[in-house]
Amino acid sequence: MGCATCSNNKDGAPSGCGNNGHCATGGCNKMNTFDWLSSLDIYDPTTYNIIEVSFKKGARKDFFKTENHIYNTGDFVVVDTGSGYDIGKISLSGELVRLQIKKKKIPNDRIFRRVIRKANGRDIEKLNDARAQEKAILVRSRAIVNTLDLNMKIGDIEYQGDARKITFFYTADGRVDFRELVRNYAKEFRVKIEMRQIGSRQESARIGGIGSCGRELCCSTWLSDFRSVSTAAARYQNIAINQSKLSGQCGRLKCCLNYELDTYMEALSTFPKKADYLKTEKGEANLIKMDIFKGVMYYAYNSPKLRGPMVALPKERVFEIKEMNKRKEYPEDLLAEPLVEEVDIEMNFADVTGQIELPALKKKKKRRNNRNKSRKPQGKGNSRGNAKGNSNKTDKKPSGNPNKKTSNKPNNKSSNKSRNRPSGNSKNRPSDKQKKGNDGNKPSNKNQGNEQQGNSQKQYNKPQNKIDDSDEW
Repeated sequence: MGCATCSNNKDGAPSGCGNNGHCATGGCNKMNTFDWLSSLDIYDPTTYNIIEVSFKKGARKDFFKTENHIYNTGDFVVVDTGSGYDIGKISLSGELVRLQIKKKKIPNDRIFRRVIRKANGRDIEKLNDARAQEKAILVRSRAIVNTLDLNMKIGDIEYQGDARKITFFYTADGRVDFRELVRNYAKEFRVKIEMRQIGSRQESARIGGIGSCGRELCCSTWLSDFRSVSTAAARYQNIAINQSKLSGQCGRLKCCLNYELDTYMEALSTFPKKADYLKTEKGEANLIKMDIFKGVMYYAYNSPKLRGPMVALPKERVFEIKEMNKRKEYPEDLLAEPLVEEVDIEMNFADVTGQIELPALKKKKKRRNNRNKSRKPQGKGNSRGNAKGNSNKTDKKPSGNPNKKTSNKPNNKSSNKSRNRPSGNSKNRPSDKQKKGNDGNKPSNKNQGNEQQGNSQKQYNKPQNKIDDSDEW
């Protein structure tokens, strides 16, 4: 995640500062505090000589004392730590620091360390070089813990501003003997080592992240005091006890379960107590659930003969039935009157004949099959396949006019005519005069006519499988 001030990688993606979304809360600082007095041009003659300084982008904050010098909010300063010096950023100054000290309940007799001077470019450059080495040192430190087989987890590390000291923040279930570990760290990193144990909630606050609600973690943005959370808070709010949904990123119960607990407790105080069972003439009813904000309690009968849906009772009706049961009086039913009366509504249908005219549906015409069924010839031995073969051959023959374009589509008229004509050239066909002359030579005998008809059919039924190579297509 990167904001507008972050640089880009070679691929064009934002490199980001690794703050896990804290840029959206006002800056690249985890525990931001808005110093609204610093933006006003107001001279304060009684300035407060204590400032609040944040280290490692809000992961840790502390108070320091200034001596005869005025520092503004947002300046980098060099402060004394007792074992060297460290570099931090001023997060609060002026009268707001007094309120912050009072909020955190810091005693008045505490001794505050002093601010040495304002940081220069060389100090900031040295600090950035130390911060760049922290990731590699964190990986190496975890590997050393695994080799020593210690029951602990290194969560975060922090370099001091002068690069002479490293603080390791770890979590563990119990006490850990890390004397051998400190010796290995000092030998490996050649600096002063400090081990500090923190809880799982403090670890998630230092690292940061996004919660299941889609916002930044409360512990890393504004929540500074951690209160104990129990499963009773979930029961009072009628939340199902699901460990995976009720746990946060730290592995503990979510702190937000306590936010609305007071409102629920106030609403529950108006409900009747010890109202798990109610007695009626029909039987005993058991409390199933209740809606806190609507003031409704749901009961169901325990008798197997009266099993049915739950009955919703207002809390006033439950108080009334409890008082009757104390007097050993039992109502006929849980509800004196139904909450919602069911009214039978008769459905009247209007006659709209002639008032509404629906358009007529257009029926789609079925497509006719254009393929003509082949006619069965009268001669013997003729098949449908031969007739199709002859018709195809007659269609493929080129016409007498070369300018006309030939098409591969079958011509039904020509195919039908070719079936009834004998094969041969058009030159051998008789003319009209020859036909008239031949009319006189008609056979007188029917047998003779049948023989001629048979000869023509035999000539027509001959298969024409051979293709003349001399045909030009």
